Amino acid sequence: MKELINGSIRQLREMLVSKEISAREILKAHLEQIKRHEKEIDAFNCLTEKLAEKQADEIDKLVATGAELPALAGIPIAIKDNICIKEYPTTCSSKVLAGFVPPYDATVTTKLLQAGALPVGKTNMDEFAMGSSTENSANKLTKNPWNTKTVPGGSSGGSAASVAAGFAVVSLGSDTGGSIRQPASFCGVVGMKPTYGMVSRFGLVAFASSLDQIGPFGRSVEDVAFVLNIIAGHDSNDSTSIVKEAPDFVALLSGNIAGMKIAVIKELLGEGIDAEVSQAVSSAADTYRKLGAQVEEVSMPNFKHALPVYYLLATAEASANLARYDGVKYGHRNKEAKDILSMYYKTRQEGLGAEVKRRIMLGTFALSSGYYDAYYKKAQQVRRLIKEDFDKAFAKYDLVICPTAPSTAFEFGSKTADPLSMYLSDIATIPANLAGIPGISLPCGFDKGGLPIGLQLLGPALSDAKLLNAAHAFEKSTEFHKRFSTMLSNGKIS
Repeated sequence: MKELINGSIRQLREMLVSKEISAREILKAHLEQIKRHEKEIDAFNCLTEKLAEKQADEIDKLVATGAELPALAGIPIAIKDNICIKEYPTTCSSKVLAGFVPPYDATVTTKLLQAGALPVGKTNMDEFAMGSSTENSANKLTKNPWNTKTVPGGSSGGSAASVAAGFAVVSLGSDTGGSIRQPASFCGVVGMKPTYGMVSRFGLVAFASSLDQIGPFGRSVEDVAFVLNIIAGHDSNDSTSIVKEAPDFVALLSGNIAGMKIAVIKELLGEGIDAEVSQAVSSAADTYRKLGAQVEEVSMPNFKHALPVYYLLATAEASANLARYDGVKYGHRNKEAKDILSMYYKTRQEGLGAEVKRRIMLGTFALSSGYYDAYYKKAQQVRRLIKEDFDKAFAKYDLVICPTAPSTAFEFGSKTADPLSMYLSDIATIPANLAGIPGISLPCGFDKGGLPIGLQLLGPALSDAKLLNAAHAFEKSTEFHKRFSTMLSNGKIS
């Protein structure tokens, strides 16, 4: 059973179709892996074992009848705890949502269930997706499977760690400023933020609505493409959903990038970027040259403004979105308050963590009378300049590359006392969210301590298929994705 936890979607599907294994056996192998290592990793807020077993039984009935299997039949998947699964808690790792059970599925959940996926659990995260290390969770500290003294990244740390530890074949996260790509980099897996609007946000608990996007994690680019095939597409329940049929991302993975023009972002290879990270990205650029791509440097001068722009816009939207958590209709409520106003105050005081409160206050200040034009409006104007930097680059190049994060995974507690230092972890990922473009992170090296380094690829809006193919070409020509964390180093399917 051990080798099943290292199987790709394609491999497991072939074994299922040939009746070499059953969906129940695939599920059992992953649940056993969770039981073996969950106490070391703490990836999950809750398990959804019964739902997964029900799905597995349905798949095994289809196999027995010889019926055609849906695309993700028998594939264990972990889902971030800000994405709704009917009849299971959705807490966003916050005390204020303790006990909340949604009465409906998110659109992506519905699509995954229809595709035959086996949801194994809801993953831990930074509270309301606000953080870069999963240290802001009100529930637990998720550890990095490569080194449990280091963080898994954030805010989708539990989703990245669950894939790296073999608890699930793939997982879903959300990305507001790098919350899929940065933990993918830290945990040595592939993580993708699709074009804004490519995947429905219906059933995703909102942080910053103009920036949030759901996306997949996997141990290979192909696995990420398989999941994106299922979750992408228009949804009438989401007014920002793109009204356009999504392509077959798996079918377009040719691996041929000859003649492609790629730019390396100059501003993200110098000051503030670890030398080992810069070297790995430079080596990745050489790999693309060998594959037949034309690679040059490009300057994006407005990138230096991305961090302050993001922390004005994201916090302003969070201030509005999180106003609904007041103890009236669901979640935590202070029971000692004498009147409704004190109930609001005490509920939010008790239920929200320090980082969430900090961001709400920042956002409320930026939107307040007398400061709106100076902060929020100005930030929106500079956001446009950042998008124009991308537009100029994409007029000449097919895609751009840079580090996913300025460093490899850092130790617990090393940045919690300095919020600005923590915010700088997202310096390379934030611009893509501001511009609404797709981005993907995949392994491109390791530091001296053996921790993974991530390469980020960015493309123009709706270039998701081209981005995946370029990532696939790199993956096929390198060996980085074949190195697993110690929890997965044995029993690999060749």
